[in-house]
Amino acid sequence: MLDVSGLDLHYGDAQALAGVSLHAEPGEIVVIVGANGAGKSSLIRTIHGMQRPSAGRITFEGIDITGRPSHDVVERGIGQVAEGRQVFPNLSVLENLEMGAAPKRARALEKATLERIFTLFPRLAERRKQAAGTLSGGEQQMLAIGRCLMGQPKLIMFDEPSLGLSPAMTQEVFRVVRQLHGEGLTILLVEQNVMASLKLADRAYVLENGRIVLSGTGAELLDNDGVRQAYLGL
Repeated sequence: MLDVSGLDLHYGDAQALAGVSLHAEPGEIVVIVGANGAGKSSLIRTIHGMQRPSAGRITFEGIDITGRPSHDVVERGIGQVAEGRQVFPNLSVLENLEMGAAPKRARALEKATLERIFTLFPRLAERRKQAAGTLSGGEQQMLAIGRCLMGQPKLIMFDEPSLGLSPAMTQEVFRVVRQLHGEGLTILLVEQNVMASLKLADRAYVLENGRIVLSGTGAELLDNDGVRQAYLGL
């Protein structure tokens, strides 16, 4: 479904990604593990068209999307839940969700999708008229996920979805990820909670200094001594 091959990315003279290759099959949860500054967010942003790679190729459902603008990537079915949530603080919950239905492929299903999201996140239904900036961090994360779902994605990229959340809200985020996976969505997950994310992963990659240094199933990486020492403190 998603294939990334030999991806390089530079910020001026600094290289953020070097020869990164990975893939995700339909319906998989693919997890990317790495320390701060490893290049995880740069990878997500490059796939989504927010950064243009200096080398390499990205294909989605067999179509080359390398360097395509973000709106085109979204129209093809790749959604992103960005790090830090990035809701529109002065717009209401409902208005934020409606913004997510901007892609042409999503407009005909806007009403039905909205009801689905209010069922998935009842708190958003209760606060539909409330300004998004007045929500708690966990509620804003639910809103960011809901806004992404409004675009009818086939693949969702989550960039540190539990960052800054309470343990209870972190568990809620993982519940939602499991549910969306159960509904058939393909998920690319960058997450600081390494153990929880690897337990979900069908496939996982370790990114260090912009390079993939290890890959395997989630279970294989959980059993890897290097991963356990570096990321789990075991």
